[in-house]
Amino acid sequence: MARAFVFVLDSFGIGGAADAAQFGDEGANTFGHIADACRAGLADRPGLRAGPLHVPHMASLGLGEAARVATGYTFEAGHGSLLPFAFHGAAQEISSGKDTPSGHWEIAGLPLRFGWGRFPDMVPAFPAALTEAMIREGDVPGILGNRHADGTTIIEQFGAEHIATGKPICYTSVDSVLQIAAHEEHFGLERLYTFCKVVRGLCDPLKIGRVIARPFLGEAPGAFTRTPGRRDYSVSPPEPTLLDRITQAGGRVLAIGKIGDIFAHRGVTKLRKAAGNMAMFDQALAAMDEAGDGDFVFANFVDFDTEFGHRRDTPGYAAALEAFDRRVPEALARLKTGDLFLLTADHGNDPTWRGTDHTRERIPLMGMAPGLAGGSVGLRPTFSDIGETVARHLGTAPGKYGTSFYREIGGHA
Repeated sequence: MARAFVFVLDSFGIGGAADAAQFGDEGANTFGHIADACRAGLADRPGLRAGPLHVPHMASLGLGEAARVATGYTFEAGHGSLLPFAFHGAAQEISSGKDTPSGHWEIAGLPLRFGWGRFPDMVPAFPAALTEAMIREGDVPGILGNRHADGTTIIEQFGAEHIATGKPICYTSVDSVLQIAAHEEHFGLERLYTFCKVVRGLCDPLKIGRVIARPFLGEAPGAFTRTPGRRDYSVSPPEPTLLDRITQAGGRVLAIGKIGDIFAHRGVTKLRKAAGNMAMFDQALAAMDEAGDGDFVFANFVDFDTEFGHRRDTPGYAAALEAFDRRVPEALARLKTGDLFLLTADHGNDPTWRGTDHTRERIPLMGMAPGLAGGSVGLRPTFSDIGETVARHLGTAPGKYGTSFYREIGGHA
């Protein structure tokens, strides 16, 4: 039996990107700076966590070694024994962005070779023609926001006016994204999704990577809360990805979280969603139990990014890593000889960094393949090496852009 499992800790970068300076991110290191803050007592929060970062299970898979490969960073709590069959390394992104679709597509064997369109950091942010088309074709009385903004802040600012007028709240960031917040009850959840689909079509000529629905509830500032009904409407990948190759070969792709949205639901056999990392982990474990020969479980854990990275919440990010780590043994216990299990990320989002946006970083590779030798896979020149290793493991046709590290972890022992 050959099965593959890739869990993406969304935004858990490990620094060291060779081109970080081009993105204004030279020196950013999500993992390293969180660990440093914890060691210095700067990530203590009463009732949440305290002390050095405690992630022994990811360390036993090679997190510390991955950090050394990426930047030379020494994780003081990562010097324990590595598990048998464990492998580790790091990867550099070659896609032109530091966003979710770019990272995930490259993981799946398809680097992004064109530049995403982005909206300028000015008010209004959207071209007048786009705004007029959104109002006309989306059948709304107008839009609110029309600027770069943090999602929770702009809902507080415009939520009451949105309820009173029926105008959706539209905003963006340095990423290639147009986000739309609307009240689930006053505006309507299905109406929000329909409006986002209209906007998705309008944004295609502008090469905007994602249109994101951001529903919320509450009746007044201070009580507004975003709900789990988020949906991402992404551009469809321009070439086949690993997901397409697996399904075309007769395998199944079991997608967890926003994976389906990221790939415009192409190549996805079955989708599982839930609210929060721990509920998502439950769904990932259920998919592991369901997976059969030739199947691929691809999971995204988005809270690291949305709840802690963008909000520059270092204690919260550290606590989320520790909570995730406590559950890693549940996944490892499900592995059988012939399985490939890998933890990685799609970009960085250093909670100690300036601003609120993603950071250009290398990503960790750490995992286990029972029956294989394991060991170091070094620094991979592209995230696509992950997808090509999965393809090699499952016996799927290779892609064009990466190189499998299957030989480095020993092939079948």
